[in-house]
Amino acid sequence: MTFRPLFDHVVVRRVGAADRSNGAVVVPGSDVEALQEGEVVAVGPGARSESGRVQPPELKAGDRIVFSGRSGASGKIDGQDIVIMKQSEVMGVFDSAAATKTQAVWPRARLA
Repeated sequence: MTFRPLFDHVVVRRVGAADRSNGAVVVPGSDVEALQEGEVVAVGPGARSESGRVQPPELKAGDRIVFSGRSGASGKIDGQDIVIMKQSEVMGVFDSAAATKTQAVWPRARLA
């Protein structure tokens, strides 16, 4: 089954910090809000402006993003844990060239 988000919604698969466990205790209702990293899986066609025009989305499938841990609605589609949120809830997008360069340099920098 394929899933197509509507309007300016995006489907995100959590990656990075959510995949690792550091053994920390999570206290429900705490005011600490962690940033999450994710990969955009699907993007809607865009939101409609007041004039009726469709504003195309800035995100595309495959983008690596940062969002609030409290953003969107979590669920499962085809057995995958996903988050569906509005594009406006995304805080930033990693530049693919910079991310590749950082990943390539970072391990060597830590060893030096």
